[in-house]
Amino acid sequence: MSRTKWILTGIVIVIAALVVWHVFAGHGNAQAGFGKSAPVPVTMVPVAMENVPIYLTNHGTVTPINSVNVQPQVGGELMQLDFTEGDPVTQGQVIAQIDPRTLQGELDQATGKLQQDEAQLKTAKANLERSENPRYAPYVAQIDRITQHNTVLQYQAAVAADNGSIKDVRVQLGFTRITSPIDGVAGIRQVTPGNVVTPSSTIVTITQMHPIDVLFTLPGKYLDEVRGAQAKAPLKVAAIDASNQAVAGDGALKVVNNRIDPGTDTFQLKAEFPNANGRLYPGQYVNVRLELGAEAGALVVPTTALQHGPDGDYVWVVTGKKPTGRNVQQGSKPQDTLAKTGGQHPARYVRVQAVTASGDAGDAGQVITKGLMAGEVVVTSGQFRLKEGSRVVPIAPADTSALPAAGRKSARTYTNAARL
Repeated sequence: MSRTKWILTGIVIVIAALVVWHVFAGHGNAQAGFGKSAPVPVTMVPVAMENVPIYLTNHGTVTPINSVNVQPQVGGELMQLDFTEGDPVTQGQVIAQIDPRTLQGELDQATGKLQQDEAQLKTAKANLERSENPRYAPYVAQIDRITQHNTVLQYQAAVAADNGSIKDVRVQLGFTRITSPIDGVAGIRQVTPGNVVTPSSTIVTITQMHPIDVLFTLPGKYLDEVRGAQAKAPLKVAAIDASNQAVAGDGALKVVNNRIDPGTDTFQLKAEFPNANGRLYPGQYVNVRLELGAEAGALVVPTTALQHGPDGDYVWVVTGKKPTGRNVQQGSKPQDTLAKTGGQHPARYVRVQAVTASGDAGDAGQVITKGLMAGEVVVTSGQFRLKEGSRVVPIAPADTSALPAAGRKSARTYTNAARL
């Protein structure tokens, strides 16, 4: 064997010896540290007891209180439009002008006819007065006096008819100036100046935006509950967008319809919103949240604490005793949790606790109806590293907004009006 081969063989033997030594040394260290795993860092909070508003939610449609299709009341050539599409208009504001010349001519004719009939009436009255004068009465036949009297009545009627015609033409002439019937926002114009319009033509649609209504429905089984709550005090209503953010939260329930639809077993409601910011738009679909009242003393945990498994919902409960097995019983004794020390010193272990959640509580909470008691401490982050009996150490939460804080308004929400 050459010298080079001897050198290579020696290098291989040295490398193999180092590998074997490293493996056995690591195994020994692992054996020495077996059973001394480091505690898992987690964030934890106590279960809060809060007054939770009860909500019913469903889909709704934004509907204007008033929407008017502006149509002329007289026909003629449209001379001009005095509004800007999409801009606000006020009640009584002139928005269009129709050619008034034809109606002005009719007014002049009616005025001339009135003057003619008034002159003939004066003549008829003068003839009647002369016929009834004692100096001439003996020389006037009775039939002539009757005829003259009837002539006076005839011209009086003609003058009254002329006055009526003048008033009618003046009204028609006023219709050539088209004004807005309501305060609102002008839509897209339907005709342009120069066209001949008729009473069936639509010039523009004006829609009232402030305030505005939202129509929505609820299952018939909630009718008595809603009516009972409405009888105590006006109910608050909020419009929610698809991201669960309030578009408008200052609405009030105005009307509960007087019938239940037998086909869908639902009843209709109407809420009114001031809509000062204009975010509610006619025809818009929104989620409507109706506040019925409040549930006192509900148990609330952060949404991040609630976990979902094949056997149902559960949370990780922090306890001072190392669990001996999977514990899914109804709550633990307060002395086994941080409540024993007032929450100042975290407990050392966690266990799985099955719970029953009944609905959302505010922006980041869940109402728990079974499985927990007030004062118990639950894990809100770091659960992916936990197993039954794991040792834990508390860390500061990365986002304190996820924790239930005193005074935060929580709410139990029945999505799509079905109790969860």
